[in-house]
Amino acid sequence: MSTTEHSEHIDSDTGKLGMWLFLFTELFLFGGLFIVYAVMRSKYAADFHHAALELNAFIGATNTVVLLVSSMTVAMSLTAIQQKKAGKAMGLLLITLILAGVFMVNKYFEWGHKFEIHLYPGSDVMKSMPHGEIMFFGLYYMMTGLHAIHVIIGGILLTVVIFKINSGKINAEHYLLQENSALYWHLVDLIWIFLFPLLYLIT
Repeated sequence: MSTTEHSEHIDSDTGKLGMWLFLFTELFLFGGLFIVYAVMRSKYAADFHHAALELNAFIGATNTVVLLVSSMTVAMSLTAIQQKKAGKAMGLLLITLILAGVFMVNKYFEWGHKFEIHLYPGSDVMKSMPHGEIMFFGLYYMMTGLHAIHVIIGGILLTVVIFKINSGKINAEHYLLQENSALYWHLVDLIWIFLFPLLYLIT
């Protein structure tokens, strides 16, 4: 192995390690919110159950399927670039971005409906609710909103990857950015897999 190749190998390992450390900090962030949710749910079980009835489980389930498929396409795109199939890799990433857009559109309509019926933090409707229901919707908006921001960031990363593949900067030998972006996208998917049953399927 030449000095240049050795240096690139070290940079790659460092980049992967840095990404994994970042992902762990993200898991701690959402993990903290999940713990708060669990504590509040145990304290206000009936209120949480009643508030969850206002959520649309069909939209939640649809978004779960959408993200699971997008996780598959982003993984397939990484395999494609390793096989020197740049066009296929870009196409699969484009499909991933379209699925991300579907997720955000569904979320827009879901939130839009809540705002139409004045079911949002600080509204008169919300203020008249029991404390447990207020806590539920506060956590709902915080967790799904934070997750939506992660979807947007992931979409931006994948867009950058597409341009870099197109320019040849990401290829079969150099694909660390694509690999790290795919890991980030898998995190986005993983977080939603936890959010969906916690918020939409609560009993």
